[in-house]
This record gives sequence, C-alpha cells and structure tokens, in this order.
Amino acid sequence: MKLRFVIKRRLLSFLMLLSFMVGAVFGCGKNNNYKKTEIVDDNYRNYYEIFVHSFYDSDGDGIGDLNGVTQKLDYLSELGINGIWLMPIMPSTTYHKYDVIDYMDIDSEYGTMDDFDNLVEECHKRGINIIIDMVMNHSSSQNEWFLEACDYLRSLEDGSQIDENVCPYAGYYNFSKEKKSDSWYQVEGTDWYYEAVFWSEMPDFNLENDNLRKEFEKISDFWIEHGIDGYRMDAAMHYEDDDQNATIEIMNWIYNYCLSKEPDFYMVSEVWANKATIAAFYKSMTPSMFNFPASGAEGTIEKAARGQINAEGLVNAMIDYQTIYSASNEDYIDAPFLTNHDQVRVANNLMSDENDLKMAAGILMTMSGSTFIYYGEEIGMKSKGSDDPNKRLPMNWSSTDTTGICDLVEGADSDVEQTFAPVDEQLIDESSLLNFYKKAIELRNSIPEIARGTISKLDDLCSGDVAGIKRTWTREDENGDFLTSSIVVIYNTSDESKEVDLSSDEYDGLKIVGYLTVDDSNIVLDNDSIIMPGQSICVLGNG
Repeated sequence: MKLRFVIKRRLLSFLMLLSFMVGAVFGCGKNNNYKKTEIVDDNYRNYYEIFVHSFYDSDGDGIGDLNGVTQKLDYLSELGINGIWLMPIMPSTTYHKYDVIDYMDIDSEYGTMDDFDNLVEECHKRGINIIIDMVMNHSSSQNEWFLEACDYLRSLEDGSQIDENVCPYAGYYNFSKEKKSDSWYQVEGTDWYYEAVFWSEMPDFNLENDNLRKEFEKISDFWIEHGIDGYRMDAAMHYEDDDQNATIEIMNWIYNYCLSKEPDFYMVSEVWANKATIAAFYKSMTPSMFNFPASGAEGTIEKAARGQINAEGLVNAMIDYQTIYSASNEDYIDAPFLTNHDQVRVANNLMSDENDLKMAAGILMTMSGSTFIYYGEEIGMKSKGSDDPNKRLPMNWSSTDTTGICDLVEGADSDVEQTFAPVDEQLIDESSLLNFYKKAIELRNSIPEIARGTISKLDDLCSGDVAGIKRTWTREDENGDFLTSSIVVIYNTSDESKEVDLSSDEYDGLKIVGYLTVDDSNIVLDNDSIIMPGQSICVLGNG
C-alpha cells in the first residue's frame, strides 16, 4: 500500500503541478506574458480545511462523509488547492470529534478505512496532499485507555499507589489524589482526580510517558501506511502547560519519528498565541505553526483588507514575521490563514464587503509559506455569533439542487442568511469571489517565489497606501548548482488608484507577470510606471 501512495505522490502529482504552469492568465493586461516552467513539489502548498460533517453528503443521511470529500476533489483541484486538512475523522462522541475514542479507525458517520484509502488515492492522483488532525493533548473519556485506567483506580485498596506494571494505562493520564484546580475532576467511585483542561470528558494525556509515546508512534505508523502526508497538531502548546521546554521536546519527538517513516512528512501546529510565543515553539524545529497574529478580525490580513492598516504596515508585518520566526528555525514554513473553525468567519469580520474579501484573499495568497482556507471562505460564507456549531454550517453548494447538502450540526442555527451566492452560481460569474480566489491561487501556484521567497522591503516603492517588496528564492538544482530568482510584489491597500514609479535601474527590464484587481480592471506597465487600481496587487518579474 505504501509504495502505491509514494508513486502517486512522486509521479501523479506532477500532472497537476504541470497544469498550473500552462496557460496561466492573471487579468487582461497586455504585459501578462509570464509563464513559469519550474515544477515544485514540496511542502509549500495551498491547504483547504474541511469539516467533513458539513462539507458534502454522499449517501443522503444528512451527514458529510469521506466519499463526499472524494466527490468534490475536482472542485478543489480546479480551485487550485493542492493540500487538504481533514478535521478529526476518528471515532468520537461529539460532532466536532476532538475527543478521540479510537486513534486507528474512522468514525462510522464518516465512512470506513476503505473510504479513507480511496480518498487518499484520489487526492494523490490530483497532486493533492492530505493531512489529518492529530489530537494528542487529550482523548475521549470513552477511550479504552482511560476506561481501563479508571477501572484500575477503582480496584486499588485505600492508600495504594499506582503501579504502571499492573496497569500501564494509568500512566497515560495525569492522576492525583489532590484536586489541583478547577480543571481536575474526580474519578467516579474513588478519591482520585484526573486533569482535563478543555472539558471533563477530554482527559489530558501525560506525554512524558514512554508507553504512551510508543502508542502514538504505532498510531503514526498506521496513518502513514494509509498514505497521509502529514498532521495538523491540535492544541500543541498545551501538551505540558507548565513547561514550555517539555512541550517543545514533545513536538520535536513526534515530528522526527514521523519524518523517519516518511521523509516528506509535514506538520503544522496550533499554537494560538502571539509572535514571540509562536517563535519559541519554532525551536521544536517542526516546520509550521499557524500564524495567528495574521488571522481573524484583529489580524494583519483583515486589517489591511479593510484599510485599518496601510500597505506599508502590511509589508512591515510580513517582514516582522519572517525575522522573528526564522530566528528560531531558519527552515520554517509559515502557515497564514484568514479564519478557522474556532473563529468568526472572515465574511462576518469584513461585513460581507466583496472588495474587502477579495483583497483579503489576495493578501493571503501572496503571503509566505503554506496558506490555509477554511471551507466556504472562497464563496464568502458567514457564521453566526460565537457558538461553535454556527462556525461549521453546511457548505453552500446550491440553492436549487440539494444533493449532497448536509444537515446542521446539533446546536447550530438554521436562520443564517448568506449574503453571497452558492458555489454553482459563483462558478459561472466571472467577477465572483470564488473566481477571484481561483485567480489568486493560480497566481501563487505559477510563481513559486511568492510562497518561498525571502522578503526584503523596497523603500522607494513604499509610501503608506502603496508598498513594494522583493521576494528572492534560492534553491539547489539537480546538478547541485544554486539558482536564485526574484520577483517584486506591490500592494495598494487604499480604495483609490495610485501611480507607482518604476524608473529606478533596479526595476529595469521587469514585466508585469501577474496581478489581482477586485474589479477586474487592468494593470499595465507604461513609460516606467504602473497605475495601481484601488485594492490591487501587482507582481513584476523578468518574464
């Protein structure tokens, strides 16, 4: 099985990547004659986060499933997606499935292991990598490990201590005779307590335990053998809440173990914190942390899209991320995103302003690293309030054809009126938000310097609402020679047109190789200057 997946990853992904390089058109300007011939197959990708329950229902039971995801892979491929992140798919007691009962199975609501294997195979045929949510901070209270540990504690005589030789599972969790805080709960029928920071039914693991680590190594073997390309690590910063260094060591251990089994293994971790804390966790030498300071209503991207910070502030923030994160791990791969399943959707934050939503997408798709799109973001789906179920509403495929459209998860409101048209209508509207996403992702996929290049600020192109950066990418070719290429990216975050002077010798010979405008207007290079429409992005290169 593993050999088959490797073949698909190395050879079949070539086909999709090649398609990105052929005939790319970014707008209608007469200077758009840039064609990139390099094919890059690495861990810089455009990921699409899928809550399976609400994505697409293949069997009519109202619940999204793995076969439904498979049926929509062509949609994702045409969007330009080359990576998907599946939120938890393992057996669980809840709709969100972050309380895992069995780490080596598929929740029956979503399908079977055969369905998963088929999904992986179909992903790899299209050059799409697949990563799964790995919930390693805690399990379900219904997990066999926890149930057996609690049964063992109930069997202990008064005054007896835990003997892991008798019950190894008792070492998998944090048990104490003392209720240390409000996040400690009593084991029924005993005077023992267990730690469960997020919820009483999610007991925390003791990841310092060697036997538990062996379990997760076995679990990783299982999923790698089933063809996964990586993990999204849930709640990574909480593995040892009182010991950051211990948490960093845990992250390093599991990543390096997986890397020893799959040399291209990718890992992106949830460290919901400020830049300094994220930088500290990059010392784990794991590749990616979600860039939370760039996300959400108060994040850099959305603030720039709505004009709350100007273009120069935007590029200063980009350089700041690069400086701080690379100081801990020079090989880091940033993981920017707009919103995720725990946050109010970007359409709510930007008041469903289509131009602002397009600008946010354009900024995201010209950021460093691997980008992440939350399902439905590309069509402007809204959430409602702060309740978790309302952030996971059914994907809006059509208003006339209900095939595959999922039921609401328990607790979600049914009266959320979507501002933007569903997928089927936006696909045929050239000026839709969905088609803007396609253009932005195609631009990114066809110019590898965008994701991979090191940023330097071009001070002569920075004047508040307009700002320019150079992205320089150095890589080793098959002969061991180092190749360097550069592009220039210019942002206009204001609502007004701006003229940009490119008469400096530094820009001599550059051509427009792509651009994004929210109103489909053109950007043309004329007499060593370009007119940047309001809320636009222009990429210059050697052509």
